[in-house]
Amino acid sequence: MKFVDEAYIDIAAGDGGNGCVSFRHEKYKEFGGPDGGDGGRGGHVFAVADPNLNTLVDYRYSRRHEAKRGQHGMGSDMFGAAGDDITLKMPVGTLICDAETGEVLYELLQPGEVLTIAKGGDGGYGNLRFKSAINRAPRQKTPGQPGERKSLKLELKVLADVGLLGMPNAGKSTFIAAVSNARPKIADYPFTTLHPNLGVVRVGPEQSFVVADVPGLIEGASEGAGLGHQFLRHLQRTRLLLHIVDIAPFDEGVDPVAQAKAIAAELKKYDPELYAKPRWLVLNKLDMVPIEERAARVKDFVKRMRYKGPVYEISALTREGCEGLIRDIYKHIHDRQVEEQGPVDIDPRFAEPQ
Repeated sequence: MKFVDEAYIDIAAGDGGNGCVSFRHEKYKEFGGPDGGDGGRGGHVFAVADPNLNTLVDYRYSRRHEAKRGQHGMGSDMFGAAGDDITLKMPVGTLICDAETGEVLYELLQPGEVLTIAKGGDGGYGNLRFKSAINRAPRQKTPGQPGERKSLKLELKVLADVGLLGMPNAGKSTFIAAVSNARPKIADYPFTTLHPNLGVVRVGPEQSFVVADVPGLIEGASEGAGLGHQFLRHLQRTRLLLHIVDIAPFDEGVDPVAQAKAIAAELKKYDPELYAKPRWLVLNKLDMVPIEERAARVKDFVKRMRYKGPVYEISALTREGCEGLIRDIYKHIHDRQVEEQGPVDIDPRFAEPQ
């Protein structure tokens, strides 16, 4: 199964400035001659592959992108200034297609790669350009050329940064709905999720990550039982696994520790490398546990689980504890990206100001 992040945008490069018709006027120089300058070129639209981005969520809310037009030519031999360029930062691996035909026009493959996706129009000529021995006072000028305008479709095959693990009805769908823009089906019976749900979590401007909620795993999933086995392969691409555990099951005979150990065992059977990935324990449905009993129940769970990694206590329903978890997840993913990719050489034109 492919997860694809999509966005549609309209871009417009700047129009060129018009040429100017002007003549030199100075005292005692009755025939000063033409001095109309050319118009400036319109601004270009660039696309830059930014390794710090992994979703197209910013383009869902900002569709129109226009560069500035060039300045018109002026007298006294003054040419118009070029229009300001604009830079659109996109994740590495973004396909830029024609919105109508679907034809792939560009592809950002390397971190820091820069492509010109719309060229600004050339500036028009002023009458200074038309001066000749036989045309001493030309009054011709040309208008600026229009900049390119395109309707584009952006596609990104999303590899989820975070995968959610857990038994059916552990609260994974509720969690992804609480922290992202995904709206999965939520109900109080097992196997509510029949296909993966993908959510983009916004942490701040140009700061986001992708969470994948896969169908719940059960014992025997690595051999093909249940629904989650079909999507275990997708979790191999994630940088972090969140193991969601129902700390307050409705059935008193259900042991959350036994369920959590069963999930870990299935991962280990399926792929030792997947089992070795960073995996955080998230104890969900804290709102179902009386406040005075929470600390003791969590301590007992961790002790019996013999778990030494990060443990988070949340309630996806009330969003208690979710904000701190999201911040820690983003920091972890960002640190891993820096380790994997190392420093990226960005074109000096698009470097952030110091």
